[in-house]
Amino acid sequence: MLRYILIWGSAGLIIGLLVTLWTQSNQTTENPTTPPALSTTNKPQAERFSYASAVKTASPSVVSIKAISLVAENKPLTNINPLLDRFFGESSPHSNNSQLKTSLGSGVILTQDGLILTNYHVIANTREILITLMDGRTAKAKKVGVDPETDLALLKIELTELPSIRLSDSDQLEVGDIVLAIGNPYGVGQTVTQGIISATGRDRVGLNTYENFIQTDAAINPGNSGGALINAYGELVAINSAIYSQSGAYQGISFSIPVNLALSVMQDLAQHGQVVRGWLGVEGQDVTADILAKIGLKDVTGVLITEVFVDSPAHKAGIKIGDIITDIDNKKINDVRDVLNKIADSRPDQKVSIKGIRRMQSFSATAKLIQRPQLSN
Repeated sequence: MLRYILIWGSAGLIIGLLVTLWTQSNQTTENPTTPPALSTTNKPQAERFSYASAVKTASPSVVSIKAISLVAENKPLTNINPLLDRFFGESSPHSNNSQLKTSLGSGVILTQDGLILTNYHVIANTREILITLMDGRTAKAKKVGVDPETDLALLKIELTELPSIRLSDSDQLEVGDIVLAIGNPYGVGQTVTQGIISATGRDRVGLNTYENFIQTDAAINPGNSGGALINAYGELVAINSAIYSQSGAYQGISFSIPVNLALSVMQDLAQHGQVVRGWLGVEGQDVTADILAKIGLKDVTGVLITEVFVDSPAHKAGIKIGDIITDIDNKKINDVRDVLNKIADSRPDQKVSIKGIRRMQSFSATAKLIQRPQLSN
């Protein structure tokens, strides 16, 4: 008898369970729009795939810049290169009358006492520079120094409790690294975009005299110029500078100045008001196969000297037009860029040894460099 009670009891439980499941199924069917409950679990940042921590670390150090300048009569407001267009917004159209022009850009606070790094083209020829911090504070900035040849400028504001950005070693960057661009595109307010390092060491872009760009695909637009490119830890790796564009808007290729180069320039600007570089006093062109064929040489790399400035270090060292420079300080010269960078990295009064070919014969010379003449600001 007990056996039958247990069997029927079990059967009853099973039937009850089936009825409950059927009832719940009908309720779900009758209320298909009932939303699921939201998760309240605080997931670790790594599990959320978020760079919020990096942005919170770096964004207070990125400022907006409003540069006010006087536009001369009949002078266009921008010098647009259809391929490589600087990107900073402007509020005034072309005009036949002299008028004020307002340009927008970004900058990065490097020190707690108010030194700000930005692009030279953002503040070039300005009469007033206004800085707006993320916390809403504003201040007028003064120019500490500018370097048009790297497109960098150092500004100073007089405010307290300024959030200086943390720095990274840009020489350690690798293609594929995640980067974030922070700036003020189109004046809409501080904006963050994400991409990767597409290439490093871009040096034949045609924007500046001295180039060593980081290329990224992070979306940047007018107003981002001078802003921060940071890594996934919120550390500054570069200053956003230009985009490759046929329309003036972002097309997936942008260029930034590595922080290591920017810091080197900043130190000279802070100390001297300008960048101190060596100068040899020559102009030249890359040695090509056609040039070698004309002068009867083979397998030679270097720079063909096309002009020697009077009383320059090169002139005093006996360098002549038609010489081919193949080595400077025992380092092989492959092209004009090598000569430019090698001499610029040297200091005034420093002596450099030069080797080359003159009229099919090897020659050597020693030149004592002087300071490179400054471009007009």
